[in-house]
Amino acid sequence: MAVRSGGLLQDARVYLSGPMDFVASRRKEKAAGWRTRIGQFLKKMGVIVFDPWNKPEVRGLHEYGHEGETTTDQRRNWTWQRGPRGASLRSAMAESFWPALHVDLRMVDTSDFVICYCPTNVYSVGTPHEIIVARQQRKPVLFVSPYVDFPALDGLKNHLQGDASGMQLLEQLIREVPIKPNPNACPSLWYIPVIGGEEFFDGFGLARYRNAFGWDQLTSIDESEKRHKPLNPLLSFLSRLNERLPKRWDRRTRSSVTNDDWLLWNLGRPKARSRTSTRE
Repeated sequence: MAVRSGGLLQDARVYLSGPMDFVASRRKEKAAGWRTRIGQFLKKMGVIVFDPWNKPEVRGLHEYGHEGETTTDQRRNWTWQRGPRGASLRSAMAESFWPALHVDLRMVDTSDFVICYCPTNVYSVGTPHEIIVARQQRKPVLFVSPYVDFPALDGLKNHLQGDASGMQLLEQLIREVPIKPNPNACPSLWYIPVIGGEEFFDGFGLARYRNAFGWDQLTSIDESEKRHKPLNPLLSFLSRLNERLPKRWDRRTRSSVTNDDWLLWNLGRPKARSRTSTRE
């Protein structure tokens, strides 16, 4: 499937929002997470991509706000101790992470729209913050809420049939985590009025573009989308968006109307005026 540059998204700026702290592996997420592929797809269209794993350099502030796989290791220093020592330690943690928060929110500020990947089974705080900031500025948020299931859990249940103690421990673990599937990929109900009903997606639709981009290595997202083929994939939407702006549903008129959240600046250089000879 061809992806072209020079369309509506040429030189548009997008921020890629989603869980970073409590993912299964920060190392794997940074190296080959969903942002890597979506970034490749968008850059092919000429989009400027803001990725919090690869923050842009700040002039005069080398590596300001940069994050790595060990950034959150400082949580080990957290303390509930009262008094000056505890306050000092907590203050130091807040100060050390402020640059990362500062840069991420500034990238949201300078983006034209935001793409968010938000599985219901992964805890995240920065993601809702970034979404709210974007929506307060009337920027579109394209929200991917994937199907959530646990094939390994189902396999373990089958394996433990006849083992009463093992099954009891497993059920206790499910309650404690908790492990909750999301069989219809519905996002949290709080997000729906914040974002609007038309800009939710149940997956990326990576398979359609695998050959074009050489995405040979299968990831957990590939496996999930194989089990649950997306009905409304994000990448297909982005291809259409590159050709024409989407509309929004108006409940009052019960029709699709112009969506003025989509403000994509035309900042190209003005054409030089042709010189004409004049007589004195």
